[in-house]
Amino acid sequence: QVQLVESGGGLVQAGGSLRLSCAASGRTFSIYAMGWFRQAPGKEREFVAGISWSTGSTYYADSVKGRFTISRDNAKNTVYLQMISLKPEDTAVYYCAQQGRPLKSGSLSSQSAYSDWGQGTQVTVSS
Repeated sequence: QVQLVESGGGLVQAGGSLRLSCAASGRTFSIYAMGWFRQAPGKEREFVAGISWSTGSTYYADSVKGRFTISRDNAKNTVYLQMISLKPEDTAVYYCAQQGRPLKSGSLSSQSAYSDWGQGTQVTVSS
């Protein structure tokens, strides 16, 4: 059974930084693409960043490009989201997700490519 546990959320002032972590267990982490999504109050869940299983290729939503960095440490079964220059509009619950097909990197931005999700961690950016 796959478990994804996010941590690192919190309250930060605009312009500040946070690093989210997602610890995965239950299956071989290194052969699955991973992603981060977020959901703000009253809005649909949206893609933030994704990273492939093989080359570590990354893909970002335009709204976070240049400010957020996704990375993975396969030895620690963990994926990270480094966030800098945070804005109030980044306020949301952030979810870690793992794709469902091993040794494949489906569309990193498509929610339907992800089979397992964490419980989420709240990020609040004050102005």
